Amino acid sequence: MALMISVSGIRGIFGEDLNPENLARYAAAYGTWAKGGIIVLGRDSRVTGELCERVITAALQSVGCDVINVGIVPTPTVAMGVLRHEAAGGIVISASHNPAQWNALKLLNSKSEFLDASEGGAVMAIANGEAGPAYVSYDKIGTVSEDNDLSQWHIDKVLDLPYIDADIIKKAGFSVAVDAVNGAGGVIVPELLRQLGVKTIDELYCEPNGLFPHNPEPLPEHLGEICALVKEKKNDLGIVVDPDVDRLALVDETGKLIGEEYTLAAAIDFRLEKNKGPIAVNLSSSRIGDDIAKKHGVECHRSAVGEINVVKKMQEVGAIIGGEGNGGVINPDLHAGRDALVGIAMILQMLAERKITLGAYRNSLPNYHILKSKVELGSVNADEVLRKVAEIYADEKISTIDGVKIDFEEGWVHLRKSNTEPIIRVYSEALSAEKAKSLAEPVMEQLR
Repeated sequence: MALMISVSGIRGIFGEDLNPENLARYAAAYGTWAKGGIIVLGRDSRVTGELCERVITAALQSVGCDVINVGIVPTPTVAMGVLRHEAAGGIVISASHNPAQWNALKLLNSKSEFLDASEGGAVMAIANGEAGPAYVSYDKIGTVSEDNDLSQWHIDKVLDLPYIDADIIKKAGFSVAVDAVNGAGGVIVPELLRQLGVKTIDELYCEPNGLFPHNPEPLPEHLGEICALVKEKKNDLGIVVDPDVDRLALVDETGKLIGEEYTLAAAIDFRLEKNKGPIAVNLSSSRIGDDIAKKHGVECHRSAVGEINVVKKMQEVGAIIGGEGNGGVINPDLHAGRDALVGIAMILQMLAERKITLGAYRNSLPNYHILKSKVELGSVNADEVLRKVAEIYADEKISTIDGVKIDFEEGWVHLRKSNTEPIIRVYSEALSAEKAKSLAEPVMEQLR
């Protein structure tokens, strides 16, 4: 597979597509775009992370950036570091939920947000332009320093939120299991739980060595061990994070995975209970967001898929909470990005205050089913296909801000073209898997 280049960074398999040469080029281009300011640099636990860190540090120095190295920390902790140091930006060395052979540069702006299309386009223009990065002379190279207590500062800011009360959580006497897939959450997640007052913490794969013991994407088929551990230890819940800790999945007290869509739903429900305000999620996120918003008498806004798109929509409508249905909770009271740590704190607080189990909470909500399929395009133009589908279903409620989403009364179907393959991805949701399938099938036939 070729190097995957997007507005927010580059991603690839280290030693094949991703190598020191292109890491240095894109990092130097980013540093040039940041005008040689302070850059916070952090990484997840991948085996190649330290090597990439050295290359990127040197590249940033070479264009006059002062680098603050924060070591192995979650992606949201780097975002918090940008705010703490009033930096020009931040770089996260992490391929998120991709397997261990992958790595990536993820780029943040001075507001700790992932770069938008305009910002990312400017960085790519520098990287690929004739002039290239603006390297400085020997007497202007940047400095390197460290921030070794940024993780604790991140935890402190979570604990300082007005609706988080560690004393209430402590009184609940929670017993929690954690699967951090040997990623960047291996130390900070258990530490957060201790400082929240969790009574018992059972750790599974919490050594941040980058040797992922199972596929690191927090999907049901990869999480049998944590589900079994929760049952064996009789934990109140299980917590699962991906390698860079921006996605959160939960296991209830019976050892059942409740699904990442319901992580976001719980966080939204808790936040709206404290203050009313609009919310925002992406087009492919579950209708449960609309249900929670309706319960609290507020509006649920939809954005194109992608974290920065949700953030922009949240800012546009003044949303007080939002996120993506992959367990990505975005709480702007902390920073403008997905953050599993604040999600953990909010959900434990909700369970403690309501004196309810996670399973009982999940069972109080509608039981939506999302199916994911794809249709091969071959040489057919994806945009033309999507335009024709929109015409066919013009009498239905349609959104075309990101592919084509068709909202039926009993569910929805969302079609998006892939940026890397000649396919159209098809997502559908309804109150049963059979209904979700029956909604998608005629649309997929139209595609074919």
